[in-house]
Amino acid sequence: MTIQVQIRHMDGDDVSLEDCASFSSPMGEAIEINKLLNEAYVLEVSSPGIKDNLISDRDFKTFRGFPVKVTFRDNKHSELYQNGLLHERSKDHVHLNIKGKLNRIPRKDVIEVRLTSPTG
Repeated sequence: MTIQVQIRHMDGDDVSLEDCASFSSPMGEAIEINKLLNEAYVLEVSSPGIKDNLISDRDFKTFRGFPVKVTFRDNKHSELYQNGLLHERSKDHVHLNIKGKLNRIPRKDVIEVRLTSPTG
């Protein structure tokens, strides 16, 4: 039997291996003391990891060079998208590398930036 527990910081900070380890001992002890299980088990403590949507400046720095899909609105308010490699997010634009050419999408028009697989 495996018990899987995901932990998060309430302030949104990243969960470290040390955080998982320090949570694991008290959790295991609580299970044992309260006799919640009567068979052998493995306790796995982890964090949910990053979401596919990039939101924070840190996300954009961390995933520079990764394949993304940018959904945005054009002048006619039509919803469009472009796939490319994330170059950067500046104050005014999201910069994509599309087949070696840098393309700038105004941040005010961006709906979302989502990580994709290398094949799109």
